[in-house]
Amino acid sequence: MKVELTKFRVKEGKSERVDEWITYMQEHMDDVLMTLEGEKMFVETIFREQVGKHEYLYWYSVQDESGHELDDDDTPMDSKHVRYWEECIDKTFRPEDLDASVVMIPPRIRKAMQDCIK
Repeated sequence: MKVELTKFRVKEGKSERVDEWITYMQEHMDDVLMTLEGEKMFVETIFREQVGKHEYLYWYSVQDESGHELDDDDTPMDSKHVRYWEECIDKTFRPEDLDASVVMIPPRIRKAMQDCIK
């Protein structure tokens, strides 16, 4: 199981587009969840933070080891997500992967997640 938390910086002036992106995901949650199934993603959460003049997005995820990365032509949802990503994420900022010091997932929950992908 892969547990990850990564920090990305939003391009300057793109906060409103991030608002649209988040709203789009919320309004199309059924499609988002279907995409997660295909990626063998158990949990994916996006956090936002404003520090001074910079905005950051944090992606937290719990994924099966055999899961794959998003491909922009897998589904229309993936394609739209990649377009928002390209427009909003600052590629001059090196993403920061935070280390998971402790992963607390009870065995029964871990087993239930693993059983979902079999």
